Amino acid sequence: MASSTQVPLPAPRAAVPADADEVLRLAAVMYAAMGVVVVPEWYEVARTSLLSRLGEDVAVVVVDDATRPGALAACGAGVTSQRLPGPTNLTARVGYLQWVCTDEAWRRRGLARAVTTALLEDFRRRDVWAVELHATPDGEGLYRSLGFTEGPNPGLRLRLL
Repeated sequence: MASSTQVPLPAPRAAVPADADEVLRLAAVMYAAMGVVVVPEWYEVARTSLLSRLGEDVAVVVVDDATRPGALAACGAGVTSQRLPGPTNLTARVGYLQWVCTDEAWRRRGLARAVTTALLEDFRRRDVWAVELHATPDGEGLYRSLGFTEGPNPGLRLRLL
């Protein structure tokens, strides 16, 4: 079997339902890298939600692993939400880049950039006014290079559950 450094990079594509298990495998890799414990119940809840929303308010972009049929080298997920209109956002559509993850064997080859760029294009097609994300230290440089900055007002969170 050829190593990932010896094969051409596959192009990003829109995920299909058959990709769900691999998308969640990579999402779990990202969560683990953030120190988040992925409980077994998460997989089924996330899989059900992903499959029911894919192509609706959820866009997922994947890159196939050319060395392992059926496996993914990278993926990213974005969610479009409808809020109330504001003076600067009359469409009231905003996006959230939920995750971007590259399998260890494929890192440092531009796949996260390709996936993120494809998701941003999807947000533009949906007339999304702005996209937010939470960056890990590993991803922050990529996101800043694509134009992400801190907003003028700090994002705060109150955990209710």
